[in-house]
Amino acid sequence: MASRILLLLAVALLPFVACNSEGDALHAFRRSLSDPDNVLQSWDPTLVNPCTWFHVTCDKDNHVTRVDLGNSNLSGRLVPELGILEHLQYLELYKNKISGELPEELGNLKNLVSLDLYNNSLTGEIPSSLGKLKSLVFLRLNNNKLTGRIPRSLVGTASLKVVDLSSNDLCGTIPTAGAFEHLPLKSFDNNPHLNGPELLGSVAYDSGCK
Repeated sequence: MASRILLLLAVALLPFVACNSEGDALHAFRRSLSDPDNVLQSWDPTLVNPCTWFHVTCDKDNHVTRVDLGNSNLSGRLVPELGILEHLQYLELYKNKISGELPEELGNLKNLVSLDLYNNSLTGEIPSSLGKLKSLVFLRLNNNKLTGRIPRSLVGTASLKVVDLSSNDLCGTIPTAGAFEHLPLKSFDNNPHLNGPELLGSVAYDSGCK
């Protein structure tokens, strides 16, 4: 009887454990940021879950579904812990001063609909793991300092409707298959080392890449 009660208690506490891990992930992100305007002042890690924090939205099960921190004068880096937020649908961090690389762990955000990181100072390559985001509709990484090729894994993301990779330093060629078939070329403007759309079976994929 006692073991059954303990089991039921453990099951009942699972949502709180999950919420605590999501809160820990967001707090790890907060620690990596400089926040001169104190927009993250309410992000208190001692609370049961992060659903009462400003700029965070949760679903009915207290899972984090949105982080809205666009145009918040934040600087710092993205952290791998963000990949823990598997219920996250919207990650809005545009128009800040965030630098460093995009963590591979962003590919764990299986419910992500919108990834808006435009107008920051992000560097490095676009992780191929983003191709695992099968719910992704909006991918806006324009006006950063990203380098390398456009990951071919993104071609298989059928849900993609809006992609903006303009004003970076990407190289190679622009995909034309799958989700990229109907994207306007302006989505790739101002990448000096990026060549035009590739032909079927083109071997120019490495052209312009180091």
